[in-house]
Amino acid sequence: MHITTSSLDHHGIVSGIYDELEIGSVIDEVLPKVGQHKLAHSHVLKAMILNCLGFTDSRLYMYSQYFETIPIERLLGPGINASDLTDDVLGRTLDSIHDVDPTQLFMKIALKMMEKIKLKTQLLHYDTTNFSVYGDYEHSSDGSTIEITYGHAKDKRDDLKRFGLGMITNQCGIPLFAKAYSGNTSDKESIIEAMKRLKDNITFPDDVYYIADSALYSEDNIRSMGKDMKWITRVPQTLTLSKELLSSDLKFTTGEDPRYSFYETCINYADVEQKWVVVHSTEMQKRKDASFDKKVEKHLQQAQKELKHLKNIDFACENDARSFVEKWKQENPYCSLGNVEISEVSKKENVKRGRPRKDEKVIKCYVINAEVSRNEEFIQHEAEYLGRFIIASNDLNISAEQMLNYYKKQSKVEQGFRFLKDGNFRVSEVYLKKPERIEALTMVMVLTLMVYSVAEWKLRQRLKETGDSIPDQVKKQTQNPTLKWAFMLMKGITEVKVRMDSNVQMQIANMDMIKEKIIRVMGKSCEKYYF
Repeated sequence: MHITTSSLDHHGIVSGIYDELEIGSVIDEVLPKVGQHKLAHSHVLKAMILNCLGFTDSRLYMYSQYFETIPIERLLGPGINASDLTDDVLGRTLDSIHDVDPTQLFMKIALKMMEKIKLKTQLLHYDTTNFSVYGDYEHSSDGSTIEITYGHAKDKRDDLKRFGLGMITNQCGIPLFAKAYSGNTSDKESIIEAMKRLKDNITFPDDVYYIADSALYSEDNIRSMGKDMKWITRVPQTLTLSKELLSSDLKFTTGEDPRYSFYETCINYADVEQKWVVVHSTEMQKRKDASFDKKVEKHLQQAQKELKHLKNIDFACENDARSFVEKWKQENPYCSLGNVEISEVSKKENVKRGRPRKDEKVIKCYVINAEVSRNEEFIQHEAEYLGRFIIASNDLNISAEQMLNYYKKQSKVEQGFRFLKDGNFRVSEVYLKKPERIEALTMVMVLTLMVYSVAEWKLRQRLKETGDSIPDQVKKQTQNPTLKWAFMLMKGITEVKVRMDSNVQMQIANMDMIKEKIIRVMGKSCEKYYF
């Protein structure tokens, strides 16, 4: 008798959602298995997603070792062994994904996902991030792939080359669009291209909104979207009209949420009529009050240092000295100059020490003496306008509060980026040396996020529908758990294989009520891997 065990844990949930979304069927249609290869691309892609969501230290180049500890035949199919998942097999699938256009393939999968889960899309949130990589990368002269190069480093690693990722999610954080960009691509250029490409490939309801941060708000982008696309975005504070509005005395109306109040106005920008809403957030004001005090104190300390040097400057005439004082006041609005004295002094023309001789030529010059203090009037005026920002939309009928609620869901796409960059999500540590494979890997990363997001959404929805719950980290019942926590609860589920001569028996061990509840809630596509 020979007994072996494998860790099933949460992998059945991942496999079940992969099957339910019919990702494998889309991959087999676009990338059919050819030649003598044992594994279809759909098997390899499923293995990559299982590895990504294993939340272990296993990286892409350790695939075979990773699958030696889990029941691979149960998850991927009969006859598939861990030794089948080699670096060459992985590279072949990544190369094939790149050849068919990773972005186009991802949207095809997204369309299938939308058919399966029946979740109406209301909001489309776009944002970008970038990933640092080590090593040298050759630039493709024909423009067939992205360029791994230096660009704006969002992780502050300006010494490293990088590639970008643009992503669009729905209101639940489920990604619908993913595209890799060169490391120096401008957000303003990529944002409109991504939105239009998604619109051309997937049909959405008329009331869907495209939402993004202030990178979307430019004359070219606003004109380009026209009347066919409803949008909501934050207005850059650098615009002259925006600056004036943010520092004006406005009559705000408090919304249903007392933390926010609103001032509405209509303007025409880039030949498009739109609604601007000045939002005042009490919470933002509290955060900015603390940073504002530090900012003022820093200005004051710097001004005091400059004052010491100011006393050593010689001016040719009194008017020059007064002009300098006025310029200094404009450049240092947080500070006041008090007890300003402009004095005439005589100095000998040469720089030798000692008293000047009777016949030695002396020159007259002017020096400034003053004291620096806080400009309380200006500081108080500025503090009154903290906590304000402007959002805009070309839908003139949407209410200010609804516009803000929609815009705040922009955090969903930002949460997706945090997930991709999580230290436990090991695929974010890119070790591939070909830009083509990095471009394909980017699609796999976001596809993994799709599987995770759909599974989390489904778990929460089903718990609410059934009135059931599971314990959270502090043993309290919740209907809104993170999927990662649910995965932790499923840790320990094991496949036990007992072999006696030619007879093989398998059973699942370490199941308990909480684990079984999670599996039942996730549905038949997941149940088949456990029962």
